[in-house]
Amino acid sequence: MSEVSPTVVVTGLGAVTPVGSTAGDTWSALLAGRSGISALDDDWAGGLPVRMAGRVTADVPSLLSTLEYKRMDRCGHLALIAAREAWAHAGRPETDPERLAVVIGSGYGGLDTTLEQTRTLDGKGPRRVSPHTLTRIMTNGPSAWVSIDVGARGGARTPVSACASGAEAISQAADMIRSGAADVVIAGGVDSCINGLTISGFAQIRALSTRNDSPQAASRPFDRDRDGFVMAEGAGIVVLEREDHARSRGAEILGVIAGSAVTSDAVDIVAADPVMQRRVLQKAIAAAGLTGDDIGFVHAHATSTPVGDRLEAEAIGAVVGRSVPVTSTKSLTGHLLGGAGALGAIVTIQALRTGTVPGTLNLENPDPDIHLNIVSETIGGLAAKAGISNAFGFGGHSTTLVITAG
Repeated sequence: MSEVSPTVVVTGLGAVTPVGSTAGDTWSALLAGRSGISALDDDWAGGLPVRMAGRVTADVPSLLSTLEYKRMDRCGHLALIAAREAWAHAGRPETDPERLAVVIGSGYGGLDTTLEQTRTLDGKGPRRVSPHTLTRIMTNGPSAWVSIDVGARGGARTPVSACASGAEAISQAADMIRSGAADVVIAGGVDSCINGLTISGFAQIRALSTRNDSPQAASRPFDRDRDGFVMAEGAGIVVLEREDHARSRGAEILGVIAGSAVTSDAVDIVAADPVMQRRVLQKAIAAAGLTGDDIGFVHAHATSTPVGDRLEAEAIGAVVGRSVPVTSTKSLTGHLLGGAGALGAIVTIQALRTGTVPGTLNLENPDPDIHLNIVSETIGGLAAKAGISNAFGFGGHSTTLVITAG
């Protein structure tokens, strides 16, 4: 290898979210402040305490072959669609298949299929269970299907770290390139589990907003009146490459994964440790060879929970200061769970590229205990050297990505 520790660059972006069927459409919707959260009118949702979510509105069956649609859970559908977009955006880089890898994280995998086929088993018997059940419920299914699609033989990995899964996947992918294990990696995260079980479970621990009468006003990170997050589905995928590999083929450099850190709180299965949230930011910034003063933008994890937003705000303020522009696009998309951290990385890349920061919707009454520069409406003129994207998950999983402009 020509470098001991190669620079890891981003050459492709792909996304399918509640506000757009592509990364470009998603970015445009975020800048326009268009919410993707709506009421659930399904029969199964009628008796739930929470009846809203951020659903992907793209015509998914039309974007896949009949066989692909049949053999995959919706989680796999969304990952494959977003990966194909990112791969095309990167120019479908030619590389040795054994130097091409996939790392796609997911918190819950094919949970919808698990529930669907359990109902089939209970109601119609074992002979009516789909022969595709096992491959559809595998949490590693999305990374496996994408590896098959592009012929990646350098590894198909699946971090399962709750809502930090997508960000941790990008961190792992960057590490693979820096270590010399791969030249190109397709990485990101996905989840699709808007169903009665997950909504009821989160509602039981009072993690979800209950503003059923005003869905688009329900997700309100950093607002004084926030009361929980909004469930959503979607996928965010990026293509990472060794810088010299990308430049040799004339690829456009969209950004650089300058550093990252992954930590575990080791304290509680749900409650976050504020000390470790601060520590993961510090470690990621140090890994990038930067200081807190170099960070000019933060895409916060900020899900709109009363305690979570405050703890993250304290960590951000302590490490990078209180004047840096901070936003949370979960106010528009809802919480994509395993896909959230990857979408946050894409937003950070786009903000640094364009100098534009999408606002945090519903920030009507800023929490007086949160002392940060929260962006409430889309702004331009960002001239940042580097940005960070945070992702935190149940189990004490924490990941921070440090991204610089290409």
